[in-house]
Amino acid sequence: MRIMGLDYGSKTVGVAISDALGITAQGIETICRKEENKLRKTCARIEALIEEYGVERIVLGLPKHMNNDMGDRAEQSMEFGKMLERRTNLEVVMWDERLSTVEAERTLIENNVRREDRKKYIDKVAAVIILQGYLDALANGTGTMKR
Repeated sequence: MRIMGLDYGSKTVGVAISDALGITAQGIETICRKEENKLRKTCARIEALIEEYGVERIVLGLPKHMNNDMGDRAEQSMEFGKMLERRTNLEVVMWDERLSTVEAERTLIENNVRREDRKKYIDKVAAVIILQGYLDALANGTGTMKR
């Protein structure tokens, strides 16, 4: 079963896909849009990727505050998740993504990605980190519940 990981942002969505065994996550692409609330093309692209890779579940990053509160971004992510569930008929698991962007930035720096190029990759790398965290939790028996 392949699982899709998404890092939902105000103008981008980073996309990662698991391998067929559900062990590793690979970055696929970053979907960009001009306006925050213009999601039709974004959803259409996600649906095309679901079809292409045979995705059976979606893991969507939930950007909670460090004190575990849910802010505006988390609420928007939850609404996006509900929309994806309606459109795709797939389960959408909300996964705590705190510090995933910080970890993605650190990963890019460690791999000597130039500062001006990091913006192109950071959302895709964050999606990989979100999905890999979920896959690791599944392997440990703790990834079935929504977070």
